[in-house]
Amino acid sequence: MKSVFYQTVRHNSAGQPVKEPVFLNHTNRLSIFKDRNQSNGLDLRLNAVGDTADSATGYQIVIDTLTYIKKQVSEQKFYEVAPADFIPVSVGDGAFAANILTNRTYQVADDFESGNIRTGADSSRLAGVDVAIDSKTMAVINWAKSVDYSIFDIEQALVANNWDPIEQKHRSRKKNWDLGIQKIAFLGSTLTPSVVPGLFTTTSVNTDTSTIIKLISSMSASEFATFVQNILGVYFANTNSTVLPTSFIIPYDDYLGLMTPVSSTYPNIPKLNYLEQAFKAICGPNFKILPNAYGTPANNAVAGLNKHVYCLLRYDPESIRMDIPVDYTTTQPNSVNNFQFQDVAYGQYTGVGFYRALETLLFTF
Repeated sequence: MKSVFYQTVRHNSAGQPVKEPVFLNHTNRLSIFKDRNQSNGLDLRLNAVGDTADSATGYQIVIDTLTYIKKQVSEQKFYEVAPADFIPVSVGDGAFAANILTNRTYQVADDFESGNIRTGADSSRLAGVDVAIDSKTMAVINWAKSVDYSIFDIEQALVANNWDPIEQKHRSRKKNWDLGIQKIAFLGSTLTPSVVPGLFTTTSVNTDTSTIIKLISSMSASEFATFVQNILGVYFANTNSTVLPTSFIIPYDDYLGLMTPVSSTYPNIPKLNYLEQAFKAICGPNFKILPNAYGTPANNAVAGLNKHVYCLLRYDPESIRMDIPVDYTTTQPNSVNNFQFQDVAYGQYTGVGFYRALETLLFTF
């Protein structure tokens, strides 16, 4: 389905502009979940354009005869990241379901050596193995928002002739979806946090409050050495000594300070470089250190955290996953009176599911 805006491409015999519909292809899907290198993002209540009063917005602007109106528009900017860079995201699986259930299996067996047998042993008394199964269910949230406009909107935009409000309304709605999915991925729902948890707000994983008690960038040389020595051991113990992490997520304010030197003895070795080298040496060459603004108190206070949040996890859909059963989709614009027009965009999403919860470990202070 497509959305529509109007543009002037020719004039009639009276010299008046003729407006013809141009349909917008809705295939600008939520590509952050299909290409981890693309960025889309979410509102952190701040932007790089500058605040403006509501009374200052609109078509009607006071100008004089020497005022030139540029066609170029300066758009509002937001903090934007790709959730799929941090956690696996599944798109299109389970469309229009109310819940998504994922089975988990467990081995049930005695110690390996309980299977040792002697020649001539009674085969009816051999040790056996079994398997157990349970499941985890994630609620699916339905989402929809409309775009409305009238002939007046179209006509007045043509008179102004410096921007297209219909196109911008559709862009605004798509941005609202992208930013909303981003916020859900990290902070979960503010309305139903227990039903739609985020990576930093979940109660399903363990939280360590003693390993990191200050910004890594502000640690002294000895504190930093102790941190590097202990951090992976804490994670490994949390997984019952089974696996190592693939990613370390750091609050943005701390990440920006990690180019400070490890110590005065080694002034040319930044802490960030040392950390990356240490993690890759132990966990593998694909290990990633990722900054995230939602890990700072100013940006997660809205979710009730108000703390610095760090996270070690394994990037594995069998361990952690967010689902987008229905990606952002728009309907055909319609009208009951040929004066007012409306179309709807809709989608479905879940919170972040933790299927092997011990493979994600949060650190807060």
